[in-house]
Amino acid sequence: MSNRITRRDFLAGAAAAALAPTARATATPAAADVFTEFDYDAVQLTGGPLKRQYDRMHAAYLALDNDRLLRVYRERAGLPAPGAPMGGWYGHDGFVPGHSLGQYISGIARIGRTTGDPACAAKVDALVAGFAATLGPSDMPFAAPNAETLWPCYILDKHLAGLMDAFHLSGVASARDLVPRVFHGALPYIPKKGRDRVGKKNPPYDETYVLPESLFLAYELTGDRALYDRAMAYLLDRDYFDPLAAGQDVLPGRHAYSHVIALSSAGKARLVLGEVKYLRAMQNAWDLLATTQQFATGGWGPNETFIEPHKGQLYDSLRSTNDHFETPCGSYAAIKLARYLLCATGDARYGDGLERVLFNGILAVKEPDADGDYPYYSTYGAEAHKVFYPKKWPCCSGTLVEGVADYVKNIYFRAQDGVAVNLYAPSRVQWIERGIPVQLSQQTHFPLGEAVALHVQCAAPVDFALRLRLPEWAHAAPQLRINGKPARADRHAGFAVVRRRWTSGDTLAITLPMRFHAAPIDDLHPESVALMRGPLVYVEQNPAGNSPAHANPAALEPRPRTPGEFSARTGNQTRIYVPFYSVRGDAYTMYAQQS
Repeated sequence: MSNRITRRDFLAGAAAAALAPTARATATPAAADVFTEFDYDAVQLTGGPLKRQYDRMHAAYLALDNDRLLRVYRERAGLPAPGAPMGGWYGHDGFVPGHSLGQYISGIARIGRTTGDPACAAKVDALVAGFAATLGPSDMPFAAPNAETLWPCYILDKHLAGLMDAFHLSGVASARDLVPRVFHGALPYIPKKGRDRVGKKNPPYDETYVLPESLFLAYELTGDRALYDRAMAYLLDRDYFDPLAAGQDVLPGRHAYSHVIALSSAGKARLVLGEVKYLRAMQNAWDLLATTQQFATGGWGPNETFIEPHKGQLYDSLRSTNDHFETPCGSYAAIKLARYLLCATGDARYGDGLERVLFNGILAVKEPDADGDYPYYSTYGAEAHKVFYPKKWPCCSGTLVEGVADYVKNIYFRAQDGVAVNLYAPSRVQWIERGIPVQLSQQTHFPLGEAVALHVQCAAPVDFALRLRLPEWAHAAPQLRINGKPARADRHAGFAVVRRRWTSGDTLAITLPMRFHAAPIDDLHPESVALMRGPLVYVEQNPAGNSPAHANPAALEPRPRTPGEFSARTGNQTRIYVPFYSVRGDAYTMYAQQS
């Protein structure tokens, strides 16, 4: 564990030429983003654990019954309402009736755009039409008549995002016209100004945090100035973004998910308004999360609340609660923030954080059943189990499908002179470079294996730069080879940059050495650690209950015929360690004393 090599130590040896060091990205944004995101239809997953979960979510959400989803809206409108009641949060008497319809539309539209599945587009079209039929002459967009007490801003954000995705990704032309109707119909129920939510877990309150992002996007789509004006009114500049931009730690005591997803509104405000303070706020918030709030998984917010740093409160939470990270929602918020920062700065450290929370957060949740049982919190205490939330159809049912559908957005980014590879996963991306169609595909067993091969196919030889993120967890010099020969590369902002004229059939291979290392839970308890290998948190599977310390990482050996699993002997006991994402029904322990 003492030989850890960071990006700054990334050197070439016999198998890879030396990388010329260059300065890392600064806090000042360029006139345009350094990276841009690919559209959903440009990237496909081709294998591995991300695709397996993606395919299961594709099938699960496509199978949701349209009549059940629309029932609460039809009941409120006095229309025939076939279909079984949803119950839980979503149902007529639920916590927030109809709250996640827009998220389901978004997720299905995104998956349909990526996969080309016509059933997804048809389902989106049917849900939009069914919803539109319930609006009535006042364009009432909520399922509950007393909508002003039931998260109206939260639901409005989901409606707007769903309708915009339906228009852009599924080709539902009517969805564009519904955007201003839904917004103006919501105006009697939503506040004129955004108000911060501090230390408050239960409604009534205003969930305006990410709504400015959707309002700015809706304004760009429709030109309706009222959308822009309300977005400006909901930006939490004075209470949140301004102090963050000035370097103040204003996180402790605040609702965790709300204040991370709010940073997506800062990301969009930066692009719309061109104000650097929003980038500074996002960067400072990210640094605070990473250094004072974060578990080894990349999760944060025990009991949905940011802790007071340097007081051992993350450690204390292992015994005081089972609710350590609001996982689908929190992962979605953190990954969106990472994408905004990656695009703005081109700095690979945001890709490191994205990778961590993706593989140990949303990929690791207990997967839903067919009748509304969904994951919500992850538990990091001893001898824990993955469980469903007690109420059906919670908020995380919406962010789960959106987050999984967005896997394809996190792997590759378009740079001005080529493509950046941010995540290592079996996949492919297609684009046009200097008028030449190019396809780049990955073959890898990552995150369990160390080797990645990237294959280029192009209609004609073409010059472009290929950037590969150099993970900060790498414990030895990563190796680069092109067509079997040592590769020359520059280094910039945590990426290896290979510039050359590529021809069809070229293969760029990179090896990313992994080793177990310990991640302390906080600065007051460095002896309480989680074990990590590469980006993955490893947990002891079915712990005996009498093991006060983790097995010594140096003693862990790969288990035959079970890739990614390790074992060690402690006395007469064989202890099994597995990636957190692979745990299903077994008990597990994540944090223990360091051997």
